[in-house]
Amino acid sequence: MKSALEWKKYYLTPEFREKYFYNGDDLGVSCTDSGTSFKLWSPSADSVTLNLYQDGSEGEAFRRIMMSPAGSGVWSWGTEECLHGVYYDYTLMIDGEVTESADPYAKACGINGRRSMAVNLRKTDPEGWQQDQAPRKGPEQIIYELHVKEFSWDASGGFPEEYRGKYKAFTCENTTLYNDGIHPTGLKYLQDLGVNYIQIMPAYDYGSVDEAGRDTEFNWGYDPVNYNVPEGSYSTDPARGEVRIREMKEMIQSIHKQGFRVIMDVVYNHTYSLDSWFQRTAPWYFYRVFDDGRISNGSACGNDVASEREMCAKYILESVLYWTEEYHIDGFRFDLMGLLDVGLMNRIRRELDERYGKGEKLVFGEPWAAAETAMEGDAVPALKKNIALLDENIGMFCDDTRDAVKGSALRIRRPGFINGAEGKEDDIIRSVTAWCGPAEKNASRQVSYGVKAPSQVITYVSAHDNQTLWDKLAETLPKAGEQERMRLNRMAAALYMTCQGTLFLLSGEEFGRTKDGMEDSFNAPIALNRLDWKKAWDNRALVEYYQGLIALRSHLPGLCDKSADAAERIHDISKSDGTVSFMLDNRTEDRAQEESPWMKLKIIYNSSRMEKDVSVDDGDWVVLCDGEDSRLWQTPHRIRNHTRVCPQSVLVLGKLSDRKAV
Repeated sequence: MKSALEWKKYYLTPEFREKYFYNGDDLGVSCTDSGTSFKLWSPSADSVTLNLYQDGSEGEAFRRIMMSPAGSGVWSWGTEECLHGVYYDYTLMIDGEVTESADPYAKACGINGRRSMAVNLRKTDPEGWQQDQAPRKGPEQIIYELHVKEFSWDASGGFPEEYRGKYKAFTCENTTLYNDGIHPTGLKYLQDLGVNYIQIMPAYDYGSVDEAGRDTEFNWGYDPVNYNVPEGSYSTDPARGEVRIREMKEMIQSIHKQGFRVIMDVVYNHTYSLDSWFQRTAPWYFYRVFDDGRISNGSACGNDVASEREMCAKYILESVLYWTEEYHIDGFRFDLMGLLDVGLMNRIRRELDERYGKGEKLVFGEPWAAAETAMEGDAVPALKKNIALLDENIGMFCDDTRDAVKGSALRIRRPGFINGAEGKEDDIIRSVTAWCGPAEKNASRQVSYGVKAPSQVITYVSAHDNQTLWDKLAETLPKAGEQERMRLNRMAAALYMTCQGTLFLLSGEEFGRTKDGMEDSFNAPIALNRLDWKKAWDNRALVEYYQGLIALRSHLPGLCDKSADAAERIHDISKSDGTVSFMLDNRTEDRAQEESPWMKLKIIYNSSRMEKDVSVDDGDWVVLCDGEDSRLWQTPHRIRNHTRVCPQSVLVLGKLSDRKAV
């Protein structure tokens, strides 16, 4: 067979593009009561045989069918039979070699995804699915990152044993700590916390866990095998292809019903291995290769998907749309988005806007790559430095804010503003305005970023990658006691939740989640990764501090503002060693929204170990939040002209609007 470089040169010819681009939207299997059709794009195949099976992993084919070429590289076969529940794969002759492959366009599969399955999707809909819809958007989007298995695996969550670690756990309402009937866990706990988006870590079919293996097997799941099929290890019966589909829909339906929108973590930048269905059906078309023949590995996972190639871009776009249409997904977090191209990302944003309304579906990702990638032609990678080329409603994780607040994620002993680093004040100011404020226009990094609006920035301090916030504080302050770490955890939360941008947090950050200092626990035991619901109640004071901050945020339109002019609300910025303060115009501009009680805010970050004096102008000022209590705004304490901010804390003051003042 031809080498990777020979295939690349062939695919780059105008003749190939003209002859083999397929514009239809019916690749894969369409299965209804009136019949079943199979279509596979394999432009270099000399022949394709469809093999039908009764079982998803064992036994010989009960029927083998020679497929017919249908133009543009597509092979086709159809029948008037409804083949729902029948498994299949393909035998292909390509460049003189025979290979077996599952269907890269499959929507269902058998155990471990080795055989695809024909599925009548309407037979997988739970009761009421057609009426399912997401709750209305609130004034702010606050994203909570969850892993399906981590969420419910621990016995402390009070989930039924047969549902622990499964999609079905999300359908359990009113779970409590060890079933005590008193202390909420699960989705009821998250309702009380106040977040409104649940981001599910990879839940498509991935290859790093044996779906027939032990219940203790664990992986984050950044190892795609079947992009359009739910992961089977989270289902109660991975051997039956329709079960995982129905149970994932039930999960989403329940999450919607209980007040949350759902974001899907997607990994279109690489596949689990190069021996993929992509590779077996269209050798080297879906992967990047350098001009010297080296395999591109910007993902550090052995391969890079060639998103800039027409049929690859089409695949990714259609996959995204499929998840929104069939599974009612409300947003997407793109893993290593810097390996995808700007043109594709903008196209995805545009298509979602046309179908669902401008900005209705969230789109954001990691604006980086692990290494250089062999992107072709004039395609531009969706890296942080190219943010100005992306639609204003495509967001990027802001690692600069993360590192400014708590210290570098890659240098675990290096502190940030809250835990003792010097000279971080300017970066904290930039973080407040989501790196697009007028005070930052002369900053070299702002010139290179070109952030259009806070809608492009995900403001956060912890995610599944790297250390948890608690572990980072422990590493950078090894001599600090638990009381000081709790104080700094509160400070970190109050700091990033008083910055502009879209808010994001790792599950358990709010109760001091630890992974015993491990940086990346992607394949560590589930016992280390699981959510410890007992800890959520042991550290109840910290959880309540987060609750108050999240509730307060919805009353702060000056921080929720995602417009290009949002940074103009920030003024009177002041800084000294370890201290940053600023004023915020908090008036509500949208008449459809309820007016905030506070027309103006003064926010002070004090990372020093000394109290600091705070002065305010004339008027009725109240304390909304300090380093100990984030719900002072509910029973406001008035101040006149002067107050103090405690060491290692955040102080938020609000000036009552005229109609609120007495």
